[in-house]
Amino acid sequence: MTKQFLTILLLSVVLSKFANAQEDNTQQANDSVITINLMPSQEGEIAYNSGIEKLKIGDYTTAISFFDEALKHKPGWALAHFNRGLAYKETQKYTEAIDDLKKCTNPEDSIKDVYYYLGQIYVLQKNDQEAIDNYSKSIQLNESAAQAYYYRANIYFNQSKYKEANDDFTQAIKLKPDYTYAYNDRGSTKRQMEDYDGAIADYKKAIELDSKLVLVYNNLGSALRKKGDFKGAIEAYTKAITSQPDNFLAYNNRGSAKIDSEDFNGAIEDFNAALKIKNDYAFAYNNRAVAKYKLKDYAGSVDDATKAIKFDANYGLAFMNRGIAKEMLRDPKGACFDWKKAKELGIETAGKYIGDCK
Repeated sequence: MTKQFLTILLLSVVLSKFANAQEDNTQQANDSVITINLMPSQEGEIAYNSGIEKLKIGDYTTAISFFDEALKHKPGWALAHFNRGLAYKETQKYTEAIDDLKKCTNPEDSIKDVYYYLGQIYVLQKNDQEAIDNYSKSIQLNESAAQAYYYRANIYFNQSKYKEANDDFTQAIKLKPDYTYAYNDRGSTKRQMEDYDGAIADYKKAIELDSKLVLVYNNLGSALRKKGDFKGAIEAYTKAITSQPDNFLAYNNRGSAKIDSEDFNGAIEDFNAALKIKNDYAFAYNNRAVAKYKLKDYAGSVDDATKAIKFDANYGLAFMNRGIAKEMLRDPKGACFDWKKAKELGIETAGKYIGDCK
């Protein structure tokens, strides 16, 4: 086994990419409900307004029953279908929600945000193409266009269509210049495109808009690591930890940055802290295995990699790292087994080690 291969241990860094994809849904629902004036004899309208009041306080099941009553008196009433659709969405009755909202897409109904909400429901159903189609219609009609661009961008990101995602996040920001989540997520898109300077600028803008959004510090740290600014990365992760002391992701990532800085003991302290918060966190066990290897604690490295595999049986990096540590313990058979397993799990780097295996 050549010496150069013995130093290629791989860290697992967890990157927070997105804000909560439902961050503005509640406000949107509250903004979209429409109350009407009525006369005492108008039974349908009375039921409708009662449904609206229940919808506002989150009593969705009772709201649905009131909208049912309203539609008995006024069949085909678009406003009742629309708001019942919103209530069905919140009770996870997505088929019924889609059916109601589709009854409100006639131009003469002039109900705002129908296509936007259809897009939201299709996202929840994991039907990406229908979601994209409806967000696109929402954008064409300029109905909640900033949000429609934002959520369509999320889909493109998950499909690894980073240029399209970047373009949509940019449009969302143009329409809503204080859109913190869009800055954060465009930063993550730029990071995937290896535009690290652009990513850092977007993360810093998101922090400027909302200094309490912890996940942005984590993302900023990851972009700074890519730039080789390990000190800056550690500072960013530390801010995330200070704001959220139980943030095991930030502890794990700060530990990885400390390995980059060759502070292996400090890295182990961070991985210990992550595991104290989440004791089945496979990434932290694998990364602690790397730090222990660097300190020539090969037995400890094997033990930690084994724990990582215990919690994730398909963790290819952990198999490869365990194989490297086993080789140093003069266990070539065990090392070869692990490297072959890592290769089977898609870790192409492991193939470099297998050549010496019999």
